Amino acid sequence: MGLIAVGASHRTAPVEVREKFAYADAEVGRVLGRLRDAGAREAALLSTCNRTEFYLVESEDDPIPAIWQELSSRLGADAQRYGYVRRDREAAAHLFRVAAGLDSMILGEAQIQGQVRDAWEKSRSHSGAALNRLFQSALSVGSRVRSETGVGRGAASVSSAAVQLAKQIFGSLRGRRVMVLGAGEMAELALQCLMSEGVRAAIVANRTHERAAALAQLHGATALHYDACWAQLAEVDVVITSTAAPHPVVRPEHLLPTLPARGDRPLCILDIALPRDVDPAVRELRNVFLYDLDDLQTVVATTIGRRHDELPTAEALLLDEVERYWNWLAGLASVPVLTTLRSEMERVR
Repeated sequence: MGLIAVGASHRTAPVEVREKFAYADAEVGRVLGRLRDAGAREAALLSTCNRTEFYLVESEDDPIPAIWQELSSRLGADAQRYGYVRRDREAAAHLFRVAAGLDSMILGEAQIQGQVRDAWEKSRSHSGAALNRLFQSALSVGSRVRSETGVGRGAASVSSAAVQLAKQIFGSLRGRRVMVLGAGEMAELALQCLMSEGVRAAIVANRTHERAAALAQLHGATALHYDACWAQLAEVDVVITSTAAPHPVVRPEHLLPTLPARGDRPLCILDIALPRDVDPAVRELRNVFLYDLDDLQTVVATTIGRRHDELPTAEALLLDEVERYWNWLAGLASVPVLTTLRSEMERVR
């Protein structure tokens, strides 16, 4: 019974490639069904801002070529050059590291554990005993690493890193005006970080106004419809975007009419969405500073040194759990043999 992990992450693929690999919830069942048809006994998909990974239990047929074909069709080029393959113990150890935040762009970030749990739930119709136990063990490992080591100590989420990047431009954010596009989990975390920095006014805009209103009320912000938010761009200092749109929602034509009214005031735009929310052409506008997920890596590099000191302890804990899972999996593989032997002994008896 072979365990395989195949995918691409922020370590191997730039953001413009990763956004092509991102799967919407409605696509998960279909792609996993195709991989089951291609030879996977069990299949699960983890798709986040920073990674797209397939976890498979193979049968006689090799499902890996089907994965590269699937990803290449989305990219319009050879996807294999951006990806990796992990097998057996290495595959299990990889998912455990992911769930514990050890393979994240920001070491020890906590959101990935919830994303692993969601991925498992969305894949349950195509997973079985081996992958169910794998994901359960990964979630347990993630919890142990966070509670028994200092890897997750301190604030270093994508949202908090984005705020730190804005502070490099403005110094302090106290008294600044901020707009948040989107009302999901990432947007809420970003808004919490901004409010803690003492922003003077915060605006939340979302396609679903009820969700924007609920989030704005929770944090004392103002809710706007998308159509009404563009005029406010002349007044704000920072824009953080985190929508689930499949294409850019902020384009140069949204900003150009507001630039004369802004004068020399800089506008910092932090795009923490994948696919990206902001057209890269926005970078060419005067006094507009656009940063995306890849730009965050340089910001957080200087903030996580102490977390790295905890890595040896976390890795030792993780490897113990890998052996425990692998011993269980070896026992699971012997069940059909024992069942057959028992049946034959009964027949002889």
